[in-house]
Amino acid sequence: MEIRSASRQDCDKLAALFNHVEDSGYMLFNPGERNATNIQMEKQIEQIEKNPHSAFLVAASGHELHGYLLLVGSRLERTRHSAKIVIGIKESDRGKGIGTRLFEDMEKFARQNGIRRLELTVIASNVRALSLYEKMGFQQEGVKRESLFFAGKYHDEYFLSKLL
Repeated sequence: MEIRSASRQDCDKLAALFNHVEDSGYMLFNPGERNATNIQMEKQIEQIEKNPHSAFLVAASGHELHGYLLLVGSRLERTRHSAKIVIGIKESDRGKGIGTRLFEDMEKFARQNGIRRLELTVIASNVRALSLYEKMGFQQEGVKRESLFFAGKYHDEYFLSKLL
């Protein structure tokens, strides 16, 4: 398994991976709501490549993608030291160290590119993700109370951050 930057050749597989991960119920979109396409993935990669404070990493073995991590940095002077994270791992590959490896490579990139603050949000009931984030040194900063509505009820989100 290698961790590398996403490329345009990955667009088909990335779209399928995004759609699979979002069907988990723990992402912002409801299952089937986003329907990522090759064109959207290509545009996402282009945007990331234009921003020196951003990275789009994938966990791959051969032609198969197992997970991704987006690090989206700011172009503004006052927030250039800060970046937001979105991570997704194929359901069958969770718990195998892929998330840890994606975070480790992302942190190397962040340190090399002057990023000091990493931040993300997570649904409060996503115990598995919270465990990974805490293991990687993230700390809870706050709660967005009842910020999401799905499965017939409201759900809290946690703000987490890590300072490098």
